Amino acid sequence: MDGSVKPETAGKGLARTAGALAGIKVVDLTRVLGGPYCTMVLSDHGAEVIKVEPPQGDEVRDWGPPFYEGDASYFIGVNRNKRAIALDIGKPEGKRILLQLLETADVLIENFKPGSMEKWGLGFEDVLSQRFPSLIHCRISGFGPDGPLGGLPGYDAILQAMTGLMSVNGDQTTGPMRLGTAIVDMGTGLYSAIGILMALHERKTSGLGQYLDMTLYDCGMALLHPQAPNYFLNGARPKGTGNPHPNLVPYDKYPTKTCDIFIASGNNGQFRKLCELIGLPEMADDPRFANNGERNVNRVALTLALAAAFKEYDGAELALRLIRNGVPAGPVLPIDEATAAPHTAHREMVTELDWYKGIGTPIKFSRTKGGTRRPPPKFAQDGSEILKQLGYTEDEIAGLEQGGVVFTKRRV
Repeated sequence: MDGSVKPETAGKGLARTAGALAGIKVVDLTRVLGGPYCTMVLSDHGAEVIKVEPPQGDEVRDWGPPFYEGDASYFIGVNRNKRAIALDIGKPEGKRILLQLLETADVLIENFKPGSMEKWGLGFEDVLSQRFPSLIHCRISGFGPDGPLGGLPGYDAILQAMTGLMSVNGDQTTGPMRLGTAIVDMGTGLYSAIGILMALHERKTSGLGQYLDMTLYDCGMALLHPQAPNYFLNGARPKGTGNPHPNLVPYDKYPTKTCDIFIASGNNGQFRKLCELIGLPEMADDPRFANNGERNVNRVALTLALAAAFKEYDGAELALRLIRNGVPAGPVLPIDEATAAPHTAHREMVTELDWYKGIGTPIKFSRTKGGTRRPPPKFAQDGSEILKQLGYTEDEIAGLEQGGVVFTKRRV
């Protein structure tokens, strides 16, 4: 089995090849969002991911409604293509099973509180790197193990607040606002995937694994563009500007007769073309709007003029005419319309297999096409299969279940 979906399998956005990461094995001890999102990215492209859940399960299985057969959409959205087993790794027998899984693993990823793995006798320096020299151990935590905030738990919204992201979202009427998507968690998942791939590449030369210290704090900070560069250069504290861009004008949301559209004009040529397409070529010659610097100073006057010009247009038609003529623009779509858009279907950005429906992989290869291979697993769905592959008999597996080491149902 190469992990690809059989050609005759019906669905959308399916993996038809083994994938660019075929042969890479990942033991995934993470829960919630950042870690599972990272391992789903890897699994979309062929990595074998074994999701090891604690006895109570990944808590986001409960983060609904909506639910499908007891699992929340929050879990379903980031856990496809994985096999699942449930272990109590705090017990010696559970620890032994984890170590057996690591014997053939390339990557271990976990998001326990710093010090937990060490407490269980599974620290990287003292144990894992000695026993498995080629293992890459990625830890995701809120703030890292040390420093003024070392060891404290991390949550997306709290890190949005503490890293400054919230301060530049919203505007002066709303004050700081949380981004509607969990940008720190998901960004940390993506940075972690990048780090793991870098470590796998370096291992080809050194033959050695290494430890990745990934934190929500660092990754939240890394997303502060262009606000941090602006501040470093001018010393002015960035403020939330809402939809408008702090550096570019016009770069904002505008109402039309039918819907809101967003214009993102990045240079003088695009602005002049915009003026021509809406029948106001003289606006581009107005000294107040002659270049981006002047437009920035006079953004209120320009915003009012454009809003007045757009109010009689069909927004979707206008946005399409603008972008087809070189002026970046698009209608502001709700999720249902965005996921149902023809280009979404063309790019296979909604994937379906059996009962499962989710957002497809954005990483498109010419030869090693990735995608959906299997729906997200039920709790401990593959536990018996995984243990048998490790050499356990059915009687031994039954004993592990009776001993509270392996679980088939979530512990309340």
